[in-house]
Amino acid sequence: MSSESDATDISLPAPKIQLSPQEWRAKLDPAEYAVLREAGTERPFIGEYTDTKTEGVYSCRACGAELFRSTEKFESHCGWPSFFDPAASEAVLLREDDSLGMRRVEVLCANCHSHLGHVFEGEGYPTPTDKRYCINSISLRLHPSTSTAE
Repeated sequence: MSSESDATDISLPAPKIQLSPQEWRAKLDPAEYAVLREAGTERPFIGEYTDTKTEGVYSCRACGAELFRSTEKFESHCGWPSFFDPAASEAVLLREDDSLGMRRVEVLCANCHSHLGHVFEGEGYPTPTDKRYCINSISLRLHPSTSTAE
């Protein structure tokens, strides 16, 4: 499992935004900090973006970097927002995660190395990539498209 100490993981490029744990705590509320900086997971089916169909861009709640677009979001019924591809291939970093007694691939914001969720492959969803980026809503902030904004 990731933690603040993993922010200097030598297998990853250095984050563009580097704050101390105290600075992150001042910027994020306790629930955001637990997920984004300590690799926690929000409970399924409670996140604000789990079922949203609003068009727009999803950015990192910690640093504001663009991560995903609504055009890549799909219904996986897993309890968290699911995307089949990041907005740009360099928007996220992937890291092996062997926590909880299983092998998974963790998804991190490339800009600040905040924990976003995990990516799964080969599950048979009818998407162009056959990948499911299972992302915590609390890790994201949706910026609605101007054409759909009220």
